[in-house]
Amino acid sequence: MRGPSRMGFRGLLPRLFASHLVVALVGTLTFLVAVSVVAPLLFGNLMQGPMGPSHMMSMGQMMDSVFRAFARTLLYSLAVAAVAAIAVAAVTGMFVARRIVGPLRAMSRATRRIAAGRYDERVPVRGDDELGELAESLNAMARTLQATEQRRLDLISDVSHELRTPLTVIEGYMDGLIDGVVEPSEETWSLVRAEAGRLHRLVDEMQELSRAEAGGLPLHLREVSPREVVEQAAGLLGPLFAEKGVRMEVSVPEDLPPVLADRDRVVQVLDNLLSNALKYTPSGGEVSLSARRAKDEVSFRVTDSGEGIAPEHLPHLFERFYRVEGSRSRENGGVGVGLTICRTLVEAMGGRIHAESDGPGRGAAFEFTLPVAPRRES
Repeated sequence: MRGPSRMGFRGLLPRLFASHLVVALVGTLTFLVAVSVVAPLLFGNLMQGPMGPSHMMSMGQMMDSVFRAFARTLLYSLAVAAVAAIAVAAVTGMFVARRIVGPLRAMSRATRRIAAGRYDERVPVRGDDELGELAESLNAMARTLQATEQRRLDLISDVSHELRTPLTVIEGYMDGLIDGVVEPSEETWSLVRAEAGRLHRLVDEMQELSRAEAGGLPLHLREVSPREVVEQAAGLLGPLFAEKGVRMEVSVPEDLPPVLADRDRVVQVLDNLLSNALKYTPSGGEVSLSARRAKDEVSFRVTDSGEGIAPEHLPHLFERFYRVEGSRSRENGGVGVGLTICRTLVEAMGGRIHAESDGPGRGAAFEFTLPVAPRRES
């Protein structure tokens, strides 16, 4: 999209000025041509009557007749020239106005169609002046609305799928129990409870995602020690790592400056990233959690030796409900919004987040940054 409005010759303002100047010049030129053509003819015709050979006039009468003929010539010439100039100026002005009003009318029709839900509507861009910029802005708005509508449809489809799977499992077990096909046992109740818990997590994550993207999650920004939040997150998940047989390595320098962030939200992001790393790292693998200074930011990095991610999936990992095909599928649990929540929280605290991987089977790394807290004046 183009930048601010231009002030050069290609802008709309100088073009409007030039168009009015052209209309004025055309009208003036038409007026002068009409006078130069009409005046001699009228003056000659008017003089032939009183100056003819059959009329004998005194010098005074002749001069009076000349003056009257000149006055009538001037009056008639100006009237004819004015009518011609107005007609030509009107035609020229209409042409110029149509050149300006035409694109505006096209954009007006397009906005009405877009408002009616036709988000594939586009306006042809003619020229590079302000009207061209307006057309490009309108097309950009239409593309954004179209993408938003597509995401809405995808969201409905994804949520429906996520709800259908556990509901189908629960319904199947309930039917089996009612028909006597499935024996009530601790294992059966555990499976039903697990699927109900999956539904509960989906509702909770959807609610949190909605609040996060709408800016409704409260953030209490204050000075936070990177070392403390890293150790807290590692301590929370330590038993799960030990149970699976995955080694966790923590590396945080002691001289890291505090960051300006919400302590609980930072721990939540680290917890989510560590959980993902544990989920996709096989027994005997390794996950490292580190933090380092990067100019005016502190970078937190979670690296695993697990399944890795294909390059084509990396740009989409933080999109809601996006899942990588293969082993990183629904079999691993979750509903596909955890990384989206991480991105939203990190960006709300003024940071950035991204993912890296050398490909399938070569592990993955997730890194996010948070701004260093400003120094307090003594």
